[in-house]
Amino acid sequence: MNTQLAWFILLVVCAALCTYLFFRTVPEQADVIYVNGRIYTMDATESVAEALAVRGGRIVAIGSRDELGKKIRAKDTVDLAGKTVFPGFTDAHGHLMSLGVAMLTVDLVGIQSDAQAATLVAERVQKSESGQWVRGRGWDQNLWASKRFPAHEILDRVSLNNPVYLARIDGHAAWVNKRAMEIAGISKQTPDTTGGRIVRDASGNPTGVFVDNAMSLVSRFLPPPSVKETEEAITLAIHECLSHGMTGMHDMGVDKNEIDVYKSLIEKKEFPFRVYAAIDGAGETWDAFIGRDSLKPAIGPIIGYGDNRLWVRSVKLYVDGALGSRGAALLEPYSDDPANRGLTVTDEASLRKTVDEALVNGFQVCTHAIGDRANNIILNVYEAALKTHPGADRRLRIEHAQVLSLNDIPRFKQLGVIPSMQPTHCTSDMHWAGARLGPIRVRGAYAWRSLLNTGVIIPGGSDFPVEQPIPLLGIYAAVTRRDLQGRPRNAQEVRAFFELSADGIGDTTDFDNGWYASQKMTREEAIRSFTSWAAFAGFQEHLLGSLEKGKLADFVVLSRDLMKIVPEDIPSTVVEKTIVGGKEVYVRTQDAQK
Repeated sequence: MNTQLAWFILLVVCAALCTYLFFRTVPEQADVIYVNGRIYTMDATESVAEALAVRGGRIVAIGSRDELGKKIRAKDTVDLAGKTVFPGFTDAHGHLMSLGVAMLTVDLVGIQSDAQAATLVAERVQKSESGQWVRGRGWDQNLWASKRFPAHEILDRVSLNNPVYLARIDGHAAWVNKRAMEIAGISKQTPDTTGGRIVRDASGNPTGVFVDNAMSLVSRFLPPPSVKETEEAITLAIHECLSHGMTGMHDMGVDKNEIDVYKSLIEKKEFPFRVYAAIDGAGETWDAFIGRDSLKPAIGPIIGYGDNRLWVRSVKLYVDGALGSRGAALLEPYSDDPANRGLTVTDEASLRKTVDEALVNGFQVCTHAIGDRANNIILNVYEAALKTHPGADRRLRIEHAQVLSLNDIPRFKQLGVIPSMQPTHCTSDMHWAGARLGPIRVRGAYAWRSLLNTGVIIPGGSDFPVEQPIPLLGIYAAVTRRDLQGRPRNAQEVRAFFELSADGIGDTTDFDNGWYASQKMTREEAIRSFTSWAAFAGFQEHLLGSLEKGKLADFVVLSRDLMKIVPEDIPSTVVEKTIVGGKEVYVRTQDAQK
């Protein structure tokens, strides 16, 4: 080797070494560094950190305070004062627009009688113009002493000229007054719809309650909200979600109008949230996205629109109704209604057609199925579709998966189907689920542990506004299977509180500190259901769900450590801050309850 070449190589090596040492010693820049916290990353190794640094909306470093102090120079430093940090919560099944509308209409959640509902309606009527529709949501006849569906007459007494439309808590039944039925042309002669039922009295007259598909007989006369009303409802809902530590959600059932409003708010930088949206079934919006009209190009999936604020890459289908209104499709009749097996709202051929279209066009499928018959139907449809369209990472989902035949539980893992479930559905429904299902079939209801033991994940949601948009309540329900009063603690309390016979309870050995306590989740599982598992269910695990370098800086600061406190303290834990894309979008006010 000649001398000149040797000197050249030496100079190159020295330059490379100097460059390496320079970048090793020059601190990396960050917008803000959060220090002095207990940061649960929820990464694969379950690591816990003290500090994290953010730049440009992403995490650039995470680790110990000393480590980050040596290699990071930040414009701002935030002292977490020992508070606990988790990845931002994602509700894997909710309804953003419905939550906003519920906040703008008559709130019937928790009312104890039809008379109480009528009083609230009367107050709204007094504030409304004559003939204006009065809307409300949240009634649940299971909370009333009678346990019976209400009738239109009690609403007629307080609203003769204003049509009234009140959705049940689960959104699968509507209670209306006579004026609403007159507008809709409903009479004794009106037939039931396919997949729906008009509740009637002994003489066959409509009582004012419409179940599942029959709701559309009246709801199609509801005037659509304006763009301004839609924006107001969505903005209200987003801020409510942020206040509970939610940085994003899976919006189960949207149309093009809602999508357009989301985009508009994003463009105006008035959308401090992340939405993974599912198109609401086959129809005009679905046709537009898959390009059914040969004269118009397909919109196709929307991925990460507006700095990862919006995804539209799934379709929401429906097999049956809800358990509370006895519309869930069961293999055998209801234990408390022997002539009824529930309702299927979509036929299998239609389900298979849309599932095939989704798989061909790159969309995920999320299907509502509550009863064991409904879950069996959609598992069969999925299995057939996957055989026809093999190979890709489909992540097909069943939304709710509330009541399962024991034979169908292993099929989720075998088929790669994700059970997307809502823990607070269990603790809301447990008061009467045993009566609906009986002591044997109820063993397949809200069967989290049985599913988890097969190796699947369970993304967690609330189905808000059916339940409250509060992930901490879902985490509490998942780890305790008890209500907010701590019930049930034992079988004796079940009998007293749930007012069920032995036939409705079954084996009394599984009520020690929880309703069918053997089905509980661990704390880590419950938190993952609202973080990393929810991210995976939306194909977003490379961006969300854990706090790691390169991922979006979405996290929540809590007043307590969920991993260490007693379960009873989870619901009262306070959200101190919610951060989306490195920006504080919610900060607890000083007078918030601690």
